[in-house]
Amino acid sequence: MLDVLEGLGEYDNSGALLGIDGLDGNEELLGALRKMNPIKRQRVINSLASTGAKSRGSRAEMEKHFGELPEHIRGGLLNGDLRLADTIIYSLKAANSKTIKMFETQDVKEVGLRNISNAKLPKNQALLVSGIILLAGVPAGNTTDQIMSTKYGQLEDFAALTNAEFNLKANKKIIMPETSIGAFKTSNMHNLPIGYYKLANPRLIHDDILVEATLELGTMQGLDPNTYVFCGLHGTITTP
Repeated sequence: MLDVLEGLGEYDNSGALLGIDGLDGNEELLGALRKMNPIKRQRVINSLASTGAKSRGSRAEMEKHFGELPEHIRGGLLNGDLRLADTIIYSLKAANSKTIKMFETQDVKEVGLRNISNAKLPKNQALLVSGIILLAGVPAGNTTDQIMSTKYGQLEDFAALTNAEFNLKANKKIIMPETSIGAFKTSNMHNLPIGYYKLANPRLIHDDILVEATLELGTMQGLDPNTYVFCGLHGTITTP
């Protein structure tokens, strides 16, 4: 317990990892503090009560959701076995039908195509989805190298895609409902990366949970048959 307390200074919302809102009324924490020598006790109290530099961006959003993390992941963060890191979980898929599933159970992790397998996060990884990236491109051919070496850019160049809808679910729970892909048209927004949509309501995806990101096209007219779509889930992830 003492080692855990001493390691909490890395997180601004460390109380949520411990499952407490503060010092008052928590007998286990108070008992641990009483057993410390005065210097160590004061150092731990200062760490828990620190009002120093606050976490920012998706890390701060992740810390607000500590209480929703599975117990084994929360324990890993407490013990120092896991840390928080920036990431983009991504996948490339052919736009060869009106329904495009960006993550599928038969997927295999391969650099340049996708960085998760079976449409699930690995064990001990939980992702706070802070934003979503959608891009498109047309490879010169159908080989893997041609697909991976293609420049993927703004959706504005693909009318059939920008008039489609996008949704994101994890374990059947909705993170982003059916939404016009027009929301990802950011070429005139100089404060955002191309194709980036910032979620006002970030949500967690737990490990070993099916990730479903789907584009639903109303038409494929005018769409090059060799078009590919890039989908990226940007945020903070737990990692060793």
